[in-house]
Amino acid sequence: MTELPLGPEVDPWPRPLPARQKFLGTRVSLEPLTRRHALELFEASQFAADSFTYMSFGPWKNVAEVEALIAGFYADPLAAFWAVRPTTIGRVSGFLSLMNIEPKNAAIELGNIWFGPELRRTRAATEAMFLMLRHAAEDLGYRRLVWKCNALNEPSKRAALRLGFSYEGTLRAHMVVKGRERDTAMYSLLGHEWPDRRDAILAWLDEANFDAQGNAIKSLKELRGG
Repeated sequence: MTELPLGPEVDPWPRPLPARQKFLGTRVSLEPLTRRHALELFEASQFAADSFTYMSFGPWKNVAEVEALIAGFYADPLAAFWAVRPTTIGRVSGFLSLMNIEPKNAAIELGNIWFGPELRRTRAATEAMFLMLRHAAEDLGYRRLVWKCNALNEPSKRAALRLGFSYEGTLRAHMVVKGRERDTAMYSLLGHEWPDRRDAILAWLDEANFDAQGNAIKSLKELRGG
């Protein structure tokens, strides 16, 4: 009798949850998100209503709304959030999380990313996401790293591909967000792919990859070899 095909055997040991600790990079520090970050986040959000277009929250009207959001984050035992503090700015300018954690399946999502105008499209932003991905893949041993976003959110889709995630498909009518139907674009990065992505991101972040005006000499795609 012909045996039916099966996937490869893997280590079935459940992966640990993320460590709620501080992570230090060259251009950014990540601090476990708490209520004390609310004021800085509120200030970073001023005149940035467009940054909330595809988020499930915001724009915030006051600091109390930010505090309530952070309190809600802590109600989810399978998510951990960090405030992002760029060293060049010195104040918290965004946050991000490791969420939808499946220890048994070694799957984890980098998501709920909100960056204020001072942080978006900077080396600090790239490094912040890199620190989270490295923690998940190397420190914790997750095999499947996930990125999900509104299928209409072109900047988020470009960011996923830039970091080396692969597009998997779109979940149609997946969610309702702020009263509107949302299709969700799905991306993944697997454990065996991570070393190549890690090396490319580190090469991109290196000072040698930037000219005197602070512009990147090579893109992440070029550094990955295509």
